[in-house]
Amino acid sequence: MQAEVRAESNKPETKRKFDVIIIGAGPAGYTAAIYTSRAKRETLVISGNLPGGQLMLTTDVENYPGFAEGIFGPELMIAMRKQAERIGTTIIDDEVVNVDFRHRPFKILTYSEEYEADAVIIATGASPRKIGVKGEQEFSAKGVSYCATCDGPFFKNQDLVVAGGGDSAMEEAIFLTKFAKSVHVVHRRDKLRASKIMQDRAFENNKIQFHWNSVIDEIKGNQKVNQITINNLKTNQKETLEAGGVFVAIGHDPNTKLFKGQIELDDQGYIILKNSTKTSVEGVFAAGDVHDHLYRQAVTAAGFGCMAAIDVDKYLSENKK
Repeated sequence: MQAEVRAESNKPETKRKFDVIIIGAGPAGYTAAIYTSRAKRETLVISGNLPGGQLMLTTDVENYPGFAEGIFGPELMIAMRKQAERIGTTIIDDEVVNVDFRHRPFKILTYSEEYEADAVIIATGASPRKIGVKGEQEFSAKGVSYCATCDGPFFKNQDLVVAGGGDSAMEEAIFLTKFAKSVHVVHRRDKLRASKIMQDRAFENNKIQFHWNSVIDEIKGNQKVNQITINNLKTNQKETLEAGGVFVAIGHDPNTKLFKGQIELDDQGYIILKNSTKTSVEGVFAAGDVHDHLYRQAVTAAGFGCMAAIDVDKYLSENKK
């Protein structure tokens, strides 16, 4: 028994205080960690429930610089993680359940531990809204996509479907006509919510067909998407369309519920930046899709991660941390 007690007492204590804690482990979080660690700031990354972010659900990535032949999304994120760890970042696969930005040092509570930091970078990203139909989850990254800019070039000369009726849906539909044989827009109302200019562009494009008052009922396929069923909400009639891909464009939800009441958010829940990557709380910064609802690309998220890290290092230096 005494030996067991001595062995227990010799265990190194888990470090709980860091210069910087980064919440989220996508392109923004890992890039920020690389920069803060290289600046000799003790950095902890808390990965969240999807280490690597949305790219872990992506197959081929052709638009991230430096990979002439493209790279698999998970492979890219694993490489970023290894790079951050090699430079000295501590990474834990845990989920943050509460934060306290009202007092310093800031407190971050996970399922298993409480940590403290002099500065925090929020890089929790945003999640695409799902239509919630049979086959959507099964064929995710196998024909079901939430980003035409990312995946459109993989669907050359195919019949494609876009779900949605806002500006984002019209932008995706128009973009996809560069590659697709045809694009079917499925919208639950009898008119679009998109701006007049985006509507005009879509209506003028002869590759785009509209299915009004309709919703996708089921996504079907064999290894990958090859067919969808749509349901007309007024007539209750169902129609089957041949489709090589389905692009869901009904919006994103920023992963910010955890920070409500702690920092300033806009009406949609995105973090409001005050100056560069600074939030409404001094010492708390944000990077990536958690505040960027316009570009939503891996490379822009990484760029914001770099910016946030540089801002953090300057903040810590000015406050002599």
